[in-house]
Formats: sequence, structure tokens, C-alpha cells
Amino acid sequence: MRLVAVIALLLALANVSAFAEGLVPHPPKGKGEHCVAATEFMRRNHMSMMKHQRDETVHEGVRGKPFSLAGCVDCHAVKGADGQPVAYSDSGHFCRSCHDFAAVSIDCFECHSSRPGAEKTQRAQDTISPELAVAAAFFQEKRP
Repeated sequence: MRLVAVIALLLALANVSAFAEGLVPHPPKGKGEHCVAATEFMRRNHMSMMKHQRDETVHEGVRGKPFSLAGCVDCHAVKGADGQPVAYSDSGHFCRSCHDFAAVSIDCFECHSSRPGAEKTQRAQDTISPELAVAAAFFQEKRP
């Protein structure tokens, strides 16, 4: 009788474990040896870190910190069947694995590239007014 109860308990635990496994996303691992911070920390705090980095970059001109979006994209790029990194529009993209699961909409890739080495998306270029495009070109010119 006890043996039956133990077996039933083990089977129930196995079913709960299998059920729980389907309740969390499983993003692909990055290609580096380790992330810029502990995995659990990044899972919970990546957005705060990216917002902080955004503020330092945009308001203070600080670039090249470990929490840059380009660094994340470079390390966490997922390759498609053709061997090339997939864009955010592909459901296999690293960021989408969790954002789709959590029903979180992001707008990072409206301006930033979602693939390593790729240029900004055309959609971001299309949404800039002609006046803003002239101002942006002025500030992007290198001056002595």
C-alpha cells in the first residue's frame, strides 16, 4: 500500500514538473562564456539596465558600457536555417522567446538593429520627418 502511494506521489511530481516546464520560456543561450551579469539578475532586471544605459548614452554621451543593446544582440543572436542571424520579426529571435511568452511589446528595434552588424531598420528611417532628418544629418557630421 505504501509502495503504491510512493509511486503515485512520484508520478504526480513528474507530471507537475513536466507541466511547470511548459510554463516558462526557454530562450537560447548566448554565445559568450557568461553574461555581463548573473542570468537570474538579467532575467529580472534587463529592462532597468537597458533604460539606465539608454539614459547614459542619450543624455550623457556615454557609450560602450556592458549593458548596450548592441552587445546583447551580438551575443544572443539566433541563426536561421540559412546560417544568418534572424531579425526580430522571426519568432525564433532571442528577445521574442520571452517577450512573446509574457505578451510584452517592445519598440527597441524600430530604431535599433535586431541582428548583429545590420543597419538600422528601414521602418525607423521612414518615420523621421524631413526636418528631423536634416537635423540628424547635421549632428552626425564629423566636425573638427
